[in-house]
Amino acid sequence: MSLGGEQGLNFDAREIFEELKLVVSGKSLDALLPPLMFLILNRISGLDIAVIVSLGIPIIVGFLRFLFRKPWQYAFGGFIAACLASGLVYLTRSTASYFIPAIATSTILLLLALISLFINKPLAAWVSHLTRGWPQDWFWRQDIKPAYREVTIFWSGFLFLRLVFQIILFLLGEGSQLTWVNIVLGWPLTIIVLIISYIYGIWRLHNLGGPGVQEYQKNKSPPWEGQKRGF
Repeated sequence: MSLGGEQGLNFDAREIFEELKLVVSGKSLDALLPPLMFLILNRISGLDIAVIVSLGIPIIVGFLRFLFRKPWQYAFGGFIAACLASGLVYLTRSTASYFIPAIATSTILLLLALISLFINKPLAAWVSHLTRGWPQDWFWRQDIKPAYREVTIFWSGFLFLRLVFQIILFLLGEGSQLTWVNIVLGWPLTIIVLIISYIYGIWRLHNLGGPGVQEYQKNKSPPWEGQKRGF
């Protein structure tokens, strides 16, 4: 399966999957399981059991990852987030408070995206630089940066809509609905956003006519082939 592009650009499904693994590997399970089990068990067994299980899941997942020598840091982060969320639930006696950390995360990410656009150093470029280790100067070229700026604008729109839904449901005290919103608008929709970002980003870089990152690193002169894989 492939997604056709323009002037020889071709997006293979396996390529997109491999690129996504750089970003989401191991994170989806850690992010989705605790709130999902909290929702189910809070209805069936009550708040105390729901909190205990949602705290226990990242501990078990982290231990298994450590045992099999796989990255465990995200499970530890999930445990810290679950501790904070559970404490807020007990303090406020409202299940909706479990998702205050998720609302705070959405707010921080949106602010980072907007600030990065304001200073003309788009967040998408920083994420790619930190993930891939590509030269920072390459991202700031005028024939490269617009692609990352436009993707960052797309991310900002997604983050804004997610935050609006989260805040409305939190203010209404709709804990169960907020759980599903966080699950659906969390990693599942984020993966779709990343796929769209990747396909658009490669297409936009091609249209901008700048050098591919390897061409830039080797100081090749134009005409360039441009970036064909990785964004």
